[in-house]
Amino acid sequence: MTSDSLIDLRSDTVTRPTPAMLEAMLQARVGDDVYEEDPTVRALEQEAADRFGLEAGLFCPSGTMTNQIAIKAHTEPLSEVICEQTSHIYLWEVGGIAFHSGASVALLPGNRGRLTAAQVEAAIRPVNVHYPTTSLISLENTHNRGGGSCYELAEIAAIAEIAQRHQIPLHLDGARVFNALVATGQDAREYGRLFDTISVCLSKGLGAPVGSVLLGSRAFIQKTKRIRKVMGGGMRQAGYLAAAGLYALHHHVERLADDHRRARQVGQTLAAQRYVAEVLPVETNLVIFRLQETMPAEQFLAHLEGHGIKASSFGPQMIRFVLHLDVDDAMLERLNAALAAL
Repeated sequence: MTSDSLIDLRSDTVTRPTPAMLEAMLQARVGDDVYEEDPTVRALEQEAADRFGLEAGLFCPSGTMTNQIAIKAHTEPLSEVICEQTSHIYLWEVGGIAFHSGASVALLPGNRGRLTAAQVEAAIRPVNVHYPTTSLISLENTHNRGGGSCYELAEIAAIAEIAQRHQIPLHLDGARVFNALVATGQDAREYGRLFDTISVCLSKGLGAPVGSVLLGSRAFIQKTKRIRKVMGGGMRQAGYLAAAGLYALHHHVERLADDHRRARQVGQTLAAQRYVAEVLPVETNLVIFRLQETMPAEQFLAHLEGHGIKASSFGPQMIRFVLHLDVDDAMLERLNAALAAL
């Protein structure tokens, strides 16, 4: 089976640049970005910042790096980060908060990854020599482990009010923030008003081959350049990569609605199968579901593999499908047929 006929649902990171994106990369004007001389990197950073109404951006190789740079810049040793217990910054960034920042974490149980303002306020530490100092609040939207769940803007605003009242910065892990914006119709500039810093991933739903941008105030981003450098994130003629990100921002945001539509259709197909015990509500491009105990996950994945479909285990009897720009309607029909045939 060729790579072109394979249906890869493991992640939206598996996408390949479109021919038009590759052409934009080939035509990019570049320079040495460590010397701040790459015009395409500058254009990407400013474009991303402007969309959210923030002052500046920092282009990095990955979302893990943008998150960890932000945490390092906001915190100090003996301080603490408030986040949901299944957050990417805690579960899937290799313990980076401890390694890079020497900070603790206050882990809160969310509703499909989403915290309430009351939870956040209750977790803020009082001044006491025995406690770490609460130095950062971090939200994730959409929330990966929550099945691509989205925050209501009113709840974000309530959490932001608490953060501002206690003078604690608020960070957004926005790996799939454009999925949230497209699904809800929320305004990106409202996010810029509520969050101090935002990490935006370009290599997931937007389809760029690599890269994320950290957004914040001009002074904050200037501070983070030194942290990026010490983490090995200083890149040279990075404009070839930044050009893909710019193309993605200009051409691949609105089309996320197609991924969401297809994900809902897959969710409906799964809900009709007797071997599926539960499907989490499908809000964006992620479909997370639990198999009945009579259908071992290994057997299910092997069945899909036999039909040229790759997917990921997401915990005991849990499976995740991720819809993205390399999955079209014809592939969706093949997937639904394979699910119905089991």
